[in-house]
Amino acid sequence: MESGPAIFAGAAFTLFGGALLLWTTVRALHREPVVYGVPPRAAVAVTSLAGAVSLLLGVWCFDRL
Repeated sequence: MESGPAIFAGAAFTLFGGALLLWTTVRALHREPVVYGVPPRAAVAVTSLAGAVSLLLGVWCFDRL
């Protein structure tokens, strides 16, 4: 009964984290700003951390099934 919400949450977190990491990587490789008005190293670090945490949270949700 509780596997439905866990699957949804795991899919949402995993897709968001993967997309954020991919977007950050592409922006950084093209030397384009990740966040306007923020130093590039700080922006890449914070968005990469947020993407990795989201991806790990999604994997954790799938692991709980």
